[in-house]
Amino acid sequence: MMANTLSVEATTAASPRDAVLSVRGLSVRLPKNMERTFAVENISFDLMKGEILCIIGESGSGKSVTANTIMGLLPQTIRATGGSILLGGRDLLKLPERELLSLRGRTVSMIFQDPLSALNPLMRIGDQIAEVMKVHAASTVYSRRAKVLELLEEVGLPDPKVLQHQYPFRLSGGQRQRVMIAMALALDPDILIADEPTTALDVTTQAQILELIRRIQRRKKMSVMFITHDFGVVADIADRVLVMEKGSLVEQGDVKDVLERPTHPYTRKLIAAVPRMSQSDREGSADARVLLKIEHLSKTYHTSAGIFRSPRIVKAVDDVNITLSEGRTLGVVGESGSGKSTLGKIIVKLMDSDSGRIVFRGTDIAKMSDKDFRTQRPFIQMVFQDPFASLNPRHTVFTALTAGPLAHGGMTVAAAREKAAHLLDLVGLDEKALSRYPHEFSGGQRQRIGIARALMFDPQVLVADEAVSALDVSIQAQILDLLTRIQKKMGIAMIFITHDLRIASKICDEIIVMHRGQIVENGSPSSIFRQPSHEYTQRLVASIPGADWVVP
Repeated sequence: MMANTLSVEATTAASPRDAVLSVRGLSVRLPKNMERTFAVENISFDLMKGEILCIIGESGSGKSVTANTIMGLLPQTIRATGGSILLGGRDLLKLPERELLSLRGRTVSMIFQDPLSALNPLMRIGDQIAEVMKVHAASTVYSRRAKVLELLEEVGLPDPKVLQHQYPFRLSGGQRQRVMIAMALALDPDILIADEPTTALDVTTQAQILELIRRIQRRKKMSVMFITHDFGVVADIADRVLVMEKGSLVEQGDVKDVLERPTHPYTRKLIAAVPRMSQSDREGSADARVLLKIEHLSKTYHTSAGIFRSPRIVKAVDDVNITLSEGRTLGVVGESGSGKSTLGKIIVKLMDSDSGRIVFRGTDIAKMSDKDFRTQRPFIQMVFQDPFASLNPRHTVFTALTAGPLAHGGMTVAAAREKAAHLLDLVGLDEKALSRYPHEFSGGQRQRIGIARALMFDPQVLVADEAVSALDVSIQAQILDLLTRIQKKMGIAMIFITHDLRIASKICDEIIVMHRGQIVENGSPSSIFRQPSHEYTQRLVASIPGADWVVP
């Protein structure tokens, strides 16, 4: 409660006359039988005119709940039980749904975290943007069409006249996020709420989206509430910062003060967990045995023609050569679409290559049939990017961990259970987790389960595909430390696919940089990031969020 009192006093000291939105004593109650009573408890703050206010904190801190309460988009299972949200002299918590509908999009608009799930997969992009204006009876059909093209151009999307006819699945993650921004700006709102809009984007796309939001905010003189868990993003974009922990507001102030002189222990803990570029390379054995050798590997996709698109040939992996030794970690970095994940899937035989060799322990597995590869599969395992999607929601953790080894044979149910319990302990989870289901765990815990599942086979090669990209910085640090400890203990060779160059520098022995399916640069982390030779690598390094921020 002391932190909340301090927060209220700090807010009151600011000029209320310049506040476009004032939150006072807001509390949002969770359903019964939850770990805590409130998702948000007694928080107070102001959003000032023309500023970018960042709200930062880990998953479960109440950031998104605060944003959804302001928008009137809370699920029926939770509700605001106290406080007020004042906008233009009106308390949003007391407005009927009809009046809230008139405010959404026109006065307050929101960019959601996952544009693929927020966009209607069955509607063309242009129609979805026009619908925002249509719902509010804004302008005529012809003027709405013109406005759609204007918005698509404003957010930097290529060839708006063609792109407006595309469906969401045909766009990249960055392009979908730009469409979400266009929709949010359709009615020129006074307040823009951005909920983790850059979390899963690569560094160059993230930098473009941040610059786009900043440029539009300045031109339109909007107030922006930007929700994130990345202090690098905060350093790049924020004017002021609010720090939330378990539903409470623990610290707030100007961005420079919070980043350079944090006062609350929780803020200091978050900042300490921020990944930073490693100053030295990892030591390793020069005579380590080569486990995996990839030679001239290629994979090409062919897309068919359509009414608004031409046929395309995309070289996802183009003549790639890499060598991986026992106990070493090879980092694979690059933007979305560079071929990183395709390379990983080919290595674990979830996808076939068009040509080339994958030599594992002296045997070429590239052209092996699934039946022949069955004996080798346990030794090459993968940790997937989305731990929830990769775990069957109807299966307990016990089934998730043991189904593969039991189906493969050579292990009794009792032995499988004992091994699963041991691996859960290794990744920092209790044996009781075996009887629970994926939805009962946090994102970080689910990722630990995914790692334990991969280790059930005692693999010699582990492919981690963006395994920490969507996790909070503190959980991210724990997973990276866990992978490092497991590697040292078990001697596993690892291919670590990531778009975060700071993480790559910390965990990898060698790094390859991929661009449009090709390796454009390779070497030690220090040589890649301190003196990048290829212009593409230079652009990646320059796009690291908060690159100019010196972590205290």
